[in-house]
Amino acid sequence: MGHPFQSAFNLRQHEILPVVLAVLYFFCVLTALMVLRPARESLGIQGGIDTVRWLFIGTAVVTLAVNPVFGWLVSRLPRRLFISATYLFFSASLLVFYSLMTMAPDVIGITTGQVFYVWFSVFNLFVTMVFWALMADRFSLEQGKRFFGLIAVGGTLGAIFGPWLAGRLAEPLGTPALLLVAMGFLMLALVAALVLTAQQPRTASERKTPEDPLPVDEHERIGGSAWEGVRAVFHSRYLAGIAAYVLILAIMATFIYFTRLHMVAAMEDGTDQRTTLFAWIDLITQLATLAMQALVAGHVMKRLGVAMTLTLLPLTAVLGFIGLAIVGSFAALVVLEASFRAVQRALMRPARETLYTVASREEKYKAKAFIDTFVYRAGDVAGAQTEGLLARLGMGLAAIASVAVPLALMWAALGLWLGRTQKQKALTVYKITNAEPGVSLSPDQNTSSNKRSTLP
Repeated sequence: MGHPFQSAFNLRQHEILPVVLAVLYFFCVLTALMVLRPARESLGIQGGIDTVRWLFIGTAVVTLAVNPVFGWLVSRLPRRLFISATYLFFSASLLVFYSLMTMAPDVIGITTGQVFYVWFSVFNLFVTMVFWALMADRFSLEQGKRFFGLIAVGGTLGAIFGPWLAGRLAEPLGTPALLLVAMGFLMLALVAALVLTAQQPRTASERKTPEDPLPVDEHERIGGSAWEGVRAVFHSRYLAGIAAYVLILAIMATFIYFTRLHMVAAMEDGTDQRTTLFAWIDLITQLATLAMQALVAGHVMKRLGVAMTLTLLPLTAVLGFIGLAIVGSFAALVVLEASFRAVQRALMRPARETLYTVASREEKYKAKAFIDTFVYRAGDVAGAQTEGLLARLGMGLAAIASVAVPLALMWAALGLWLGRTQKQKALTVYKITNAEPGVSLSPDQNTSSNKRSTLP
């Protein structure tokens, strides 16, 4: 591999294929999601904005109920099988919705739209959670710092391609056909995931450099109980810190989300017009994300470190909410949402996912599942209810900013603590692993251990 290519993408020769597969995997996942998202938004708002707040509660309850099922799959099945089971389940669900829309269109109404809204929210969380869990399991911390940002570009391209594809296909094929399109991309994502797992070293001798991940036996089961991930979060300050970080993230995103719903509802009355406006906001957001990923994401985490990178989104939220409170226009909202989402997806998300590279494999899949699904949706509920209370009191954007800004400052401090704690744990892993004969790892090496973590 030539020097310019290596400098531009921070890749070594043997890392090219796994990274390309990861990019393709994420592209397919986000394409499947974004083909369906504008319809989800439009269907959800049909019953009114207050109904959406209750749908958030329903989604949180469903994710809590699904977590032990997913934990049981992780405990009993090898990695390839529980990943396959997850994607096949959601593909089958898409087929069920397609059958309802084509064979019994009369039943499609507000209630069905609300069911789809909740289902899509759970679908969104689990397919992306499984993707990032596999990334943390497949790549080491040092590798994650170098190219998790590059891998995230695949998701952004999918998030841009999905709405474009939906716009091109919705009229000639009909809206129900979009569900089959999403299912097809989900199946392509599964194929990419399975090929990617096959690229991981199986023995210590297959590792090319000390920065490569430790070998994984694809036939080995992770074990443990179905509720182990939940217990791990409450017994580990580190995992609890990640959960708190995600909780605040969800609250802040929900503040922005409901502000957008209020403004769009005030501007447009028709479902089609609202769907179009939501799609334009999504497109602007994705283009801003892609620009940031292309220009800075590949080197920010490596140069600033995980701790500083985790503070960038909270600081963006502080500036954005202050600006929105002062200006109060729809254009200011679009700027806030575009900048917030761009920093979240291009910088914060890759940095946050590296936090799991120093955790055990059981925690990567089980604790992460609990945090990224239930804790995230609990943050949605908290944000929605807080925003609803402020709205009922007749308080405007300034009131939301008065809550969001102090919370964001606490969020930034938590990001600094998580980054510094991760660095300490990476050094501990380095000392423990180097004590084992025949294994030499960098200070940031991922343990990929099947043993229960001893994170304090």
